[in-house]
Amino acid sequence: MTWPLARDLHKAIPHDLGDPLLQAYTLGWLSHALRGDPGGIWDTNSFWPAADSLLFTDSLLGYAPAALFATGTTSTLVVYNVLFIGTFALAFLGAYALLRQLGARVAGSAVGAAAFAYAPWKLAHLGHLNVLSAGGIALTFAMLARGHGWSLREGFKPERQRPGWILAGWLCALWQFAIGVALGLTFVYVLLAVSVVVGIIWLVKRPALQWRTPAADGLGGTLFSLGVWWIADKHAEVARTHPETARPYDYLDRFSPTWRSFVTAPEESRLWGAWHEAARADFTWAPEQTLLVGFTLIGLAFGGLFVSSWNLRQRLWLVLGVAVTVALAMGPNFLHDGAWAWGLLYDYVPGFDAVRTPGRLVLYTTLLLAILAAGGLSRIADDSVVPARKERGLAVARAHALLLLPIALVLAEGLSVTEHRELRQAPVAMSELEGPVLFLPSDGRDTRLQYWSVDGFVDMVNGSAAFTPSAESEILEDSKSFPSTVSIADLQEAGVETVVVIPSWLPGSDWDGLDYEVNPPGIEVERFDDAVVYDLGTS
Repeated sequence: MTWPLARDLHKAIPHDLGDPLLQAYTLGWLSHALRGDPGGIWDTNSFWPAADSLLFTDSLLGYAPAALFATGTTSTLVVYNVLFIGTFALAFLGAYALLRQLGARVAGSAVGAAAFAYAPWKLAHLGHLNVLSAGGIALTFAMLARGHGWSLREGFKPERQRPGWILAGWLCALWQFAIGVALGLTFVYVLLAVSVVVGIIWLVKRPALQWRTPAADGLGGTLFSLGVWWIADKHAEVARTHPETARPYDYLDRFSPTWRSFVTAPEESRLWGAWHEAARADFTWAPEQTLLVGFTLIGLAFGGLFVSSWNLRQRLWLVLGVAVTVALAMGPNFLHDGAWAWGLLYDYVPGFDAVRTPGRLVLYTTLLLAILAAGGLSRIADDSVVPARKERGLAVARAHALLLLPIALVLAEGLSVTEHRELRQAPVAMSELEGPVLFLPSDGRDTRLQYWSVDGFVDMVNGSAAFTPSAESEILEDSKSFPSTVSIADLQEAGVETVVVIPSWLPGSDWDGLDYEVNPPGIEVERFDDAVVYDLGTS
């Protein structure tokens, strides 16, 4: 499904040269900080002189053990690509484990897991490792359900309580949150809601619990809460320091989906991309508004409403969950500007005023539909495969083949036309520059600069993240007239040591008219094939 990336781990990156390079750089920084100065992990070399810049976007802290293998630009690329491929494997594994634990048969679990791992909407996020990293969510619920001895098919079984799985589930949840708040924020609140519901049910029904079960929940829940509090407190500090992180409510309109979004595929879809081109033309930001979960999944889930291994009450709760997640995912585009859905979260729940993309809640819609679909296929398995076992031989094989056929359809909808991008070398030796450095122009290509800076991690003003700090904006504004005397003086006063101009990037940028042929008086200039380096000598 991701081929030929596995063949080109050392030289290519999936989807584009924007966010993937930013997140590869983040992995490289984690390795650099953990090896040299763990206490300074939050202060990256980007966005100089801002503090806590690792938290300007998802930190990928949960991937720190893998990041330790990133010791240079090439190894960083390999680590990123291995994790990219691994996100799909973990999403399949987590969803499969959850569906099996809930009581679905093998075929239904496999189809549901494939639908969750390779949903068409994820193709628009092939450049977002933090969004693809959703496997821990399903795996957490699988572990917690298993630990508590609960399934949809059989309900609560006291003899099946496994406190070890409960503790593992809470630790998995903390790991998932540590990857980033893009998915972690809503995940925390979903876990909180589930915990409240389960707690109420326990108070009403008083099931027979081993003493180790609440003990495991207490210990695991405490560790999870402390870890979340530690990371969330750092993000809150960033929000206090940089009020520009908050998003005006009407700003969300551009990125929020409409009703048509849930049946529209992204352009990266090999099967549906070209067919849905006209539908995407009306969207204001198609990458976040094409939320097709898969027509195969929708059809199987609809069938699962009427024929299922889950009882009617369970199916109705699943449908309600789908409705709620769709309403929330639409943000301000739901009824009455989302006032009774996303608007409530935005106004009253901490953290949601900084969320740019409500549509990512479609993740939970996909998982709930997968559970519905798995229930329907499991009922078919109950009625066909199990009786066929008495006949053995070809009867069983035919029954299994019939049930596994939907996997081919699910995977076909998950195929991508995205090409993998090969990287060029840095225009200058990054490790030899005297920082702080300002690269011009500074725009969406800053992610390439961040990736190249893995070679030495020189302090630089440039950076790309979820928002632009005001200090960086001021320095960039001062550089608009570079290399004028006034601009150089302002940059020197700000503390910039070196300015690097990349001439091939200038056309069409805010620095289009920059005269890089001139040698400013008193400034040492060094010219390379692809860059011009100005030593401002502020030190």
